[in-house]
Amino acid sequence: MNYWLMKSEPDAFSIDDLKRRPGQTEHWDGVRNYQARNMLRDQMKAGDLAFFYHSSCDTPGIAGIVEIVREGYPDFTAFDPAHEHYDPKSDPARPQWYMVDVRHVRSFAHVIALAELKTHAALHSMRLLQRGNRLSIMPMSEDEWSYILKIESAFA
Repeated sequence: MNYWLMKSEPDAFSIDDLKRRPGQTEHWDGVRNYQARNMLRDQMKAGDLAFFYHSSCDTPGIAGIVEIVREGYPDFTAFDPAHEHYDPKSDPARPQWYMVDVRHVRSFAHVIALAELKTHAALHSMRLLQRGNRLSIMPMSEDEWSYILKIESAFA
């Protein structure tokens, strides 16, 4: 199993929005970075788990857990001129952008704020905390995953 962190601006799509979707499942669309695209397309597997991270908000942080339930497939929003994620250079015959489907596993009682994560020496090598790392999707180690779950259980 792989572990991930997936960022979304809660004004655009929050963990609560995911909970309201049929089957608490939705596609993770709109990723327009080649490195993140490669992870979606090539590395994320059904059964992998990801932290759902709220970004670009008053309190950025980890809001809960999702499971990858469908592996990478072409991001159809790139082909729709009426969609905000439309990419006129995209071609359905040779898809450039990919997405996965995620299902809500659970929301945290309290968001684990970025500021909180930064106080833990055990997380010093976590990609999220590295200077200049702005990817919307990033892998995590099993140790980082377990450590964050311990932080979360302290809030419960």
